[in-house]
Amino acid sequence: MRRLVPLALVFLAVGLSTAMASPFLALFLTEAVHADGVRTGVFLAAGPVSTVLVATLVGRLSDRLATRRWLLVAAALAGCAGTAVPIAVRDYRLLLLSGITLTAAAGALMPQLFAYARESLGDAGRVALAMSSLRSLFSLAWVAGPPLAAVLLHLGGFGLVYGGSSAMYAVAAVVVMVALREPRPSAPPAPGASRAPDRDDDARPVSASGTAPAVRRDDAPRLLLWSTVAAFVLTRCAGTLSVQALPLFTTRVLHAPVPDAGLLLGLCAALEIPAMIGFGLLSTRIPVRRLLVAGGLCGAAYLAIVSVATSTWELAVGQVLNAASIAALTGLGISYVQDMLPRQLGRAATIYTNTFATGAMIAGPVLGLAQQLGYRMPFAVGAGLDAVAVLLLAATRLVHVRRSSAPSGDVVHREVTDSEREVADQYHSGDLPAAGAAHGR
Repeated sequence: MRRLVPLALVFLAVGLSTAMASPFLALFLTEAVHADGVRTGVFLAAGPVSTVLVATLVGRLSDRLATRRWLLVAAALAGCAGTAVPIAVRDYRLLLLSGITLTAAAGALMPQLFAYARESLGDAGRVALAMSSLRSLFSLAWVAGPPLAAVLLHLGGFGLVYGGSSAMYAVAAVVVMVALREPRPSAPPAPGASRAPDRDDDARPVSASGTAPAVRRDDAPRLLLWSTVAAFVLTRCAGTLSVQALPLFTTRVLHAPVPDAGLLLGLCAALEIPAMIGFGLLSTRIPVRRLLVAGGLCGAAYLAIVSVATSTWELAVGQVLNAASIAALTGLGISYVQDMLPRQLGRAATIYTNTFATGAMIAGPVLGLAQQLGYRMPFAVGAGLDAVAVLLLAATRLVHVRRSSAPSGDVVHREVTDSEREVADQYHSGDLPAAGAAHGR
């Protein structure tokens, strides 16, 4: 676990950089670049599209390389350069070019950090808790990031905000080069002896004979994987709408000062930290899918409240629900998807983190329309998206059962009976020996 300490510093630095620059991007385009609604929508959509493409290519490459370290360095340096461009540049076309190249390359940093962390943890217990704790450090950065950015914006304009963001990426690059070491390769698991993923929530996997849980590291069926990914895309679109529209909503609709938006975002991040740790602990006792559904419901409730709010205190109270939603969906989501692709951790982390960029891509046109339809609209749309995501997550109750008479690797899908579930629970609680042990093997 010591090797995760410098990684934690990288998470803090990258989180601080993102927290300073991201919430005020729409405001920057509107006030500093004087982009209209169409150009703002194009910018906010083009960046995520390029980020998905670059991160996907890097994710597929990373699982074939002996080291991820130089990929992390390159992505951090790209972020450093990409956030330095807006310090002086106000030309829309140059900013767009920087966004689809440098900023897109920086988007590969987070999935590779998660892949590195998962490799470092190996098959250690409570992986979801550890990953959630690392993600909480990203939230810790958001406690200070938005309020600091709001102060810097007041003191020195957008140039000072993006200068601070660029410096944080530079810190991340230095820490990776100096302090990060590659995880030791773990011994390959014996056939049939690896840990079963935690993804099949409401019933643990059991063998067809009903005597013991079937233990495997097979990839999840595509239907289960992509329906889950679609749910995360919808929640991330809703989250992007919430973050990007909040400064505009507070200043243009509630007529509050700009620092209020930063304080609200910082308050949410502060609440996320204990919430993430709490959800991480709950994940050791409650199926992760149920926690994800709860997170989606909290997100829908928060966005519905904001869509009808008339004062900032209502938004402040709503941050409790917002923090719970972010804690559940982003704190547990990464390990949930990685458990679906246990042999392709880089690809799994990239698929998950690409949901952020894909969601932002969908959110771009909605935010552009908000200039004509009003800034309550993004929150109402986000509430609907979270509701659909909850339905998708609630519908993914596939249970994977290895058929004892089938060739190795063949998997069938059916609902587990109550008797099989009882046997599986007894096995996992230690009350029932494995089938091999029962026969003296």
